[in-house]
Amino acid sequence: MPANEGQLAYHAGFRNHVVTEALPHALPKGQNSPQRCPYGLYAEQLSGTAFTAPRRQNLRSWLYRIRPSVTQSAYRELSLGCIATTPFDSFVADPNQMRWDPLPLPSAPTDFVEGLYTLCANGNASKQIGIGVHLYACNRNMEKRFLYNADGELLIVPQQTALLIRTELGVLEVSPGEIVVVPRGIKFQVQIGESDTAARGYICENYGQPFELPELGPIGANGLANSRDFLSPCAYFEDLQGEFELLAKFAGKLWACRLDHSPLDVVAWHGNYAPYKYDLSLFNTVNTVSFDHCDPSIFTVLTSASATPGTANCDFVIFPPRWMVAENTFRPPWFHRNIMSEYMGLIYGVYDAKAKGFVPGGSSLHNCMSPHGPDAETFKKASSIELEPQYQGNTLAFMFESRYVFRPTETALKAEFRQRDYVDVWRGLKSNFNPNTR
Repeated sequence: MPANEGQLAYHAGFRNHVVTEALPHALPKGQNSPQRCPYGLYAEQLSGTAFTAPRRQNLRSWLYRIRPSVTQSAYRELSLGCIATTPFDSFVADPNQMRWDPLPLPSAPTDFVEGLYTLCANGNASKQIGIGVHLYACNRNMEKRFLYNADGELLIVPQQTALLIRTELGVLEVSPGEIVVVPRGIKFQVQIGESDTAARGYICENYGQPFELPELGPIGANGLANSRDFLSPCAYFEDLQGEFELLAKFAGKLWACRLDHSPLDVVAWHGNYAPYKYDLSLFNTVNTVSFDHCDPSIFTVLTSASATPGTANCDFVIFPPRWMVAENTFRPPWFHRNIMSEYMGLIYGVYDAKAKGFVPGGSSLHNCMSPHGPDAETFKKASSIELEPQYQGNTLAFMFESRYVFRPTETALKAEFRQRDYVDVWRGLKSNFNPNTR
């Protein structure tokens, strides 16, 4: 039985070099791969970047485990279900504005992997550019099944029900209003608690550069997401033998192999390549205190760089509770067309640019240069309301914004929960122009 059985323990700091052990002195002294490791463990390095990546970008951890990862059977290919990975050129990129209701919760027993549903994606996973956007809806635990993703890191955004993410480097509990990132290649298992509980949420599968904190520029040293509020797990292990299944998402396909032991057998580890969680309520929001809008980039929590400086492979942006005080200003988001493509979801509450139709668990997609903005009802109200300081509370929306155009999947385009009349929300925007009246 592990020394920290049942405990949730964390190290603070974004990509700090963590040193953690579940048994005393399990980490070798002075070197990473001694001739014989303590407790008869095996040393295994897990690299999230090339060996030759610059020091400040180099990601790797040393794991000291009961059995090395190579002790497994051969892989066999599985059905993908509703999971898709780019490139899929057979799906047409669409300039239409799109919106979906929440993904229905399953009635049959469905675990996290079985409940994955790809809505859209861009780029090319094999070339490590772009992202995939998935929904999940599940109602049972992954029992003797584990998963790792070789195509990208997973940014998981719970919308309904907390998740327990059991990884080979430790355990994280994440609730709606928090996020968790599981880096590329790390094995994990998702549990949701009681059997009558259903969970739902969103996932960004980041094929590109790992997420990092955005530069603050003129904001200065403080603001947005603070490094110290990111939490990585302490070492946790289980020494279990039996029949287990390890799934691998690799090159857009799903594979499975057999294990005769639980892969969560890392007794100690050190490094800066590890899963982490973040409480979105700790985001230090920056906004205007005079007039007009700052660009929504001020709400960026994490960013994945592309080859073009300042133009992201993916930005993870949130719209949290905040004070609205701008004078003589149309306060909801303005009408705009954007070089970036935007996928948006709602975790809870009401989004201030939509009067109705965009509900928690729902989604919207506005591709490159497709016009969008507040619906007719919101525009009318915001144009005439008396402007006083207002607390925009009970709301938490987010956006996956990417330089690459999203291609919706065929299943998403044909889904019963797609709102095919979404474009009608702007139908009431009539001309108010009068050349004789300013």
